[in-house]
Amino acid sequence: MELCISAPPKSFYFKSFVISPPIIMPYSLKPTNQFSSLKISPTFHQLSHSPRKLSVCLAQAVNDVVKDPLPADLIVKEIQEPNCRIRLSVEVPAVVCEDCYDMVIDEFMKRAAVPGYRPGRQVPEEALVRYIGKDGVNKAAVEAILKRTLPHAMSSVEGRALKDSLRITTTFSEMEKTYTSLDILRYDVVVDVAPEVKWVPEDGYKNLKVVVELDSEIEAKTAAERELKRRFKTLSTMRIVTNRGLQVGDVVVLDISATTVEQDGSRVKDVPAAGSKGFRFDTEDGDTVVPGFLDAIIGIQGGERKSFPLVFPDSWEQEDLRGLPCQFTVECKELFYRELLEMNDAIADKLLPGCTNIKQVKESLLESCIELEKTAKNQATDNAILDQLQKMIQVEIPESLFEEHGMQVYGDKLLQIQSNMKLSEEQIEALSSPKAVKEFLEYERGNIENIIKQSLAVADIFKRENLQFSTDELVKEVENSIAEFKKHNQEYDEESIQAQVQEILEGAKVLEWLREHADIQYVTN
Repeated sequence: MELCISAPPKSFYFKSFVISPPIIMPYSLKPTNQFSSLKISPTFHQLSHSPRKLSVCLAQAVNDVVKDPLPADLIVKEIQEPNCRIRLSVEVPAVVCEDCYDMVIDEFMKRAAVPGYRPGRQVPEEALVRYIGKDGVNKAAVEAILKRTLPHAMSSVEGRALKDSLRITTTFSEMEKTYTSLDILRYDVVVDVAPEVKWVPEDGYKNLKVVVELDSEIEAKTAAERELKRRFKTLSTMRIVTNRGLQVGDVVVLDISATTVEQDGSRVKDVPAAGSKGFRFDTEDGDTVVPGFLDAIIGIQGGERKSFPLVFPDSWEQEDLRGLPCQFTVECKELFYRELLEMNDAIADKLLPGCTNIKQVKESLLESCIELEKTAKNQATDNAILDQLQKMIQVEIPESLFEEHGMQVYGDKLLQIQSNMKLSEEQIEALSSPKAVKEFLEYERGNIENIIKQSLAVADIFKRENLQFSTDELVKEVENSIAEFKKHNQEYDEESIQAQVQEILEGAKVLEWLREHADIQYVTN
């Protein structure tokens, strides 16, 4: 038994027992657990963010502690709180406190070197307490009582408690005051328990009807033709246009600005989101700009300016621009035309390394696009199924589950930002601050809760339908995942990897089962 003689900090730990005041779990940047070898739709990887074993998982700290028999029973009152949280109000009787106190004194006698007493000699308790200090002995006694009684207090939630959700909310000073004045100990424990999934209607997932919206561009033949054209254009030589205006097929560099007028006509307002400096525009990609933009700039020459009104369509990707009427002003900075090569077998290897003729290039690109089309269709199907599932369940989400999942989502966001741009230590520190994390979690609460509901729904279906995967599958994917971490010299926890791989495999089995049993209708936008 470890004894604490000095005053304890505001929050201290017995293994992983957390003593209040509660604090936000700190976030640290760690490598994401990607399992590239798994042939699973990328959409489903969101399920891998869910906390370890969303089903029943006993609080790890309690599981690790062997229950030491007590001379009397504890008085434990269980109170159900919102969001799957249970509060346990615990009273430790005097006889148990006295027994723990005696154990503390025995331990001190073995370890303390009291002046005036030879090693191994029995030291009177009064002399020992004077030497250590009554306050230090009391603190050690409170710690010992907690450590010994907590596993017993948690007995009523065994098999229901979620991992790492245990928290003692009574402050150490409050416990010490009760102990010294009443010779008993009182403390409150809160723990989150596994949420219960309720389907509306009952077993609704068995009669799932899903409408999957597919992008009209998800068409392999068209995509292959576009890719071949894109590759072919990269082999061309760009020449400056000197004696004419812009034509379709040219590439133009533009400075674009846009303004809009208030409804009452009172003032003109700039629209930065609609403008761009040095915008390189391939006129064969006219469908990527506002309708009418290409027609408005046809004929423009180098150094020339044009101004024209256009309205953003209601289907525009950027929501704040939808339906917005703007006055565009463009200046042609540079104008180029392409000097294209002849499309023949001589350039096949340049279009696609390893190919010897154009026919082989076309076939290979089409094959790749068919696979991409299949992947995109599966991803869209999985998205639609998961979205439908989270709408069909009623469930309370424990706050610890939300926080853990939210921290993982936020961590992925930070890693994505880091991969796209180099961040300074100050920027990383600011983005990792408790304030930044808290703001993100609240802003994304709805999205995070929906993904957790999807995970809970999938886990429930896996259990209800008694789905299984082979041990060989699990072992193989764990080994492949560990190999990926080693390849990139990243730290990893094998237990965490195994748990996450298991969840992904479970989810893949559920999605496969749902695709076979659901009524799925595909519509093209």
